[in-house]
Amino acid sequence: MTPPLHTLPITQIAPLIRSRAVASAALVEACLGEIERRGRELNAFTLVAAEAAREAAREADREIAAGRWRGPLHGVPVSIKDLIDQRGLPTTAASRVMAGHVASNDAPCVAALRGAGAVLIGKCNLHEFAYGPTSEDSCFGPPRNPHDPSRTPGGSSGGSAAAVAAGMCAASIGTDTGGSIRIPAAACGVVGLKPTIGELSCGGVIPLCRSLDHIGPLTRSVEDAWIVYRAMAGDPSPSPLDPPFQDGSKSSVRVGIPRRHLLERLDPGVRARFEEALGRLRAAGIVAEDVEIRHAPAAAAVYLHIVLPEASEYHARLLEARPEDYAPAVRLRLEMGRAILAEDYIRATRGRETLRREVDEALNGRDALVLPTLAIPAPPLGAPTVEVDGSSEPTRAALLRLTQIFNLSGSPAISIPCGQTQGLPCGLQIVGHRGRTKDLMALALACERALTPSSAPPPHPDSRRW
Repeated sequence: MTPPLHTLPITQIAPLIRSRAVASAALVEACLGEIERRGRELNAFTLVAAEAAREAAREADREIAAGRWRGPLHGVPVSIKDLIDQRGLPTTAASRVMAGHVASNDAPCVAALRGAGAVLIGKCNLHEFAYGPTSEDSCFGPPRNPHDPSRTPGGSSGGSAAAVAAGMCAASIGTDTGGSIRIPAAACGVVGLKPTIGELSCGGVIPLCRSLDHIGPLTRSVEDAWIVYRAMAGDPSPSPLDPPFQDGSKSSVRVGIPRRHLLERLDPGVRARFEEALGRLRAAGIVAEDVEIRHAPAAAAVYLHIVLPEASEYHARLLEARPEDYAPAVRLRLEMGRAILAEDYIRATRGRETLRREVDEALNGRDALVLPTLAIPAPPLGAPTVEVDGSSEPTRAALLRLTQIFNLSGSPAISIPCGQTQGLPCGLQIVGHRGRTKDLMALALACERALTPSSAPPPHPDSRRW
């Protein structure tokens, strides 16, 4: 049985559109139909630009018919986290504070996507000002997890992950300051990439913490993430990835597992899926060995003493003028940032350098680190605490515990699906060397194939390599 068009990965959609076996207009209508069908249930979008998307799709079809194919994103529907400027549309950051703001220009990443021919289908819901990992605090109401709408899709890019997982778009653009791409990717069962810090411009993006903010794609596959990431960098038709090992070939890949500290408290189902994933990677020839990041337990404190004051500095004027327009939990964190002393902030920046060195040391002589993306499956919306391996932990801390350290280090990191527990997705996080995002992506593709060798949908009729 042929999968529905709007659920196919970009690598299968692109050749169909290029060969004109499928029209971009038909694909966009399929995505808009899915938004109509599950839009109220999942609340993934703050705005759906239906008519603009239809016209962009028709224009893409005309260009392709005239022989002007721009690359694998041409005619493909992509959504944008509503923290990122898209000209002519509101940038709300899911907050009443931003009421009336309309972007006059595209953010650089949005301009690059337009240049690649992507069809921009709408703006996605998020945690207010990206300041939380659950997406609960949104003036539009929370987005919901497509696998169980009573649960969070993760955050802060929760609407983006939910939209991709539900077939409402082929890809989405999110931001990641402490895990806000990888957390929702794991919670919703999609792929989420945080590139090396500074590789993609955060211009035109409302900041949370300028020194830790990243921007990146959420997609259905590693190859799709590579296509979107490269398009955002100005390369609309990138060369395919070359994975370091193929089925049946000898692998020389070495990975480190930071078990001590980071992996000591995991949900039993998450631990089981992680160990199964390691077993498959070892069977594929990967050498996995334990490593230690000695100061990993300090990562949460270091992170907070950087994020809190940087976020408070950006919001100082608005927080004075319109405090009542912030969600209470977000306002509280912004007010907490005012209490951080300059010496504590400086001490935290030194702690960040220590953690960066220790992550580099753990990677020394290895291709990547591997660990779960989340210590728990997606928790219920509104749950202040969760049970983790027999003990209670604040939900926010549990969601951030395995991701925020790699924002501090600036390392590229990707979450790929690795099974389910309690009917909810689990994610495998793969962390690479700074400045070597392509190497990370090639390894992630090999891992994706090792973990799900028979899960790829059958080729659509008439499809060919993009």
